[in-house]
Amino acid sequence: MPRIDFYNDPAAPAPNSVVPSVTAVIRNEVGDLLMIHRTDNDLWAIPGGGHDAGESIEETVVREVEEETGIRVAVQSIVGTYTNPRHVMQYDDGEVRQQFSICFRANPIGGELRTSAESKEVRWVPPADLSKLNIHPSIRLRIEHGLDASRTEPYIG
Repeated sequence: MPRIDFYNDPAAPAPNSVVPSVTAVIRNEVGDLLMIHRTDNDLWAIPGGGHDAGESIEETVVREVEEETGIRVAVQSIVGTYTNPRHVMQYDDGEVRQQFSICFRANPIGGELRTSAESKEVRWVPPADLSKLNIHPSIRLRIEHGLDASRTEPYIG
């Protein structure tokens, strides 16, 4: 389902829903970052998605990463919480969702890279090449926090 992201835009529509979701910063053995080229907004992102009833938030991370990328992961820690009320996503079904995302660090433990209905391209990206990709500012913030080894406390914002 296509979506339009509004970020700090005074013309953004008012949100009518909040859905808990997750994202994950995942690095392989050489330090490359697992990235997806999303089908809904044509931007590059770290994998993630909505939390389903009946699962733990850790199970959400594991499920969403494998669904979108084919990679199985083990969750390690929390990068931060991202709840900016000035970031909303408008979907073509009329939903306007306020951002509510918890970002985690996770390690790959198996699987093979593959695309899905939500990802038209999946690849390991060297951090030095991230500037070449079209990435939403809110995802860049998560990546910056997730790659910063000096951060000892999760981001809250």
